[in-house]
Amino acid sequence: MQVTTNQKDMHDIMDKNLRPIKPVLVDDSHFHHDNNSVAKDLEKNIRVLCWVMTGPQNLDKKAIHVKKTWAKRCNILIFISSVTNTSFPTIGLNISEGREHLTGKTMQAFRYVYEHYKDQADWFMKADDDTYVILENLRYFLNDYKPSEPVYFGHHFKTIVKQGYYSGGAGYVLSKEALTRLVTKGNNPRVCRQDGGAEDAELGKCMENLGVKTVNSTDALGRSRFHCFDPETHLFGGYPDWYYQYDANGAKKGTESISDYAISFHYVPPQKMYALEFYIYHLRPYGIESGHQHLNVHN
Repeated sequence: MQVTTNQKDMHDIMDKNLRPIKPVLVDDSHFHHDNNSVAKDLEKNIRVLCWVMTGPQNLDKKAIHVKKTWAKRCNILIFISSVTNTSFPTIGLNISEGREHLTGKTMQAFRYVYEHYKDQADWFMKADDDTYVILENLRYFLNDYKPSEPVYFGHHFKTIVKQGYYSGGAGYVLSKEALTRLVTKGNNPRVCRQDGGAEDAELGKCMENLGVKTVNSTDALGRSRFHCFDPETHLFGGYPDWYYQYDANGAKKGTESISDYAISFHYVPPQKMYALEFYIYHLRPYGIESGHQHLNVHN
């Protein structure tokens, strides 16, 4: 999204308050005797590659906790940095760190993914190292779409680009066709900016120029799935002023605005990563068995 003073302050505050914590073992292998056959079938059939935007200064502060929590459920997981680290590991790209180079980092990352993994996945998700993603819900949503369609998904902003664009922090997902167009036709600077500007808005302009469509990702009840803030902010509100002008879904708040099958949240510090792991995959009310809901919008 466009970088505003409020957003920059939020990044700075999070960085200052980020205390190093040790990884917390959250073993969800037994799933509390849950029947996870549907999720496992989707994992086989809806192959998602996740690439996480990070930097050498964040590997021990943020990226390791992404790796230890939600990202282990991706079919393929890679961390993109400016420096190669063979032990973590990270893929180092030939570009400087800094917000002014996030567009270049993103373009190069998608090229790397295309060149090395395009036939090993169907969907390609970019996330930040303070994004939390529920892969089971993402695959359920994607199950209604084809990787051959020129589409991409995320938290929809309605400004700057005619068809809108998606928040970088909430994570966005490209189909294989969208990725192919980005890499094979998006290297022309007149079509897609190669560096500079606001990463997510520039990618949005690029996608529109390439004929890749934004698609409404709200569920059948009109509730949001991708979120550019943490769960508490979307529950209780307190949004910055710019958000009311940007959000395509009306900047709603409360439990009735967030899908039961929510996909992503942003500005999630490490401790909250482990808290979400616990709440989502471990905490259970005795005597209540959750059934499957059909919340995808069928055209």
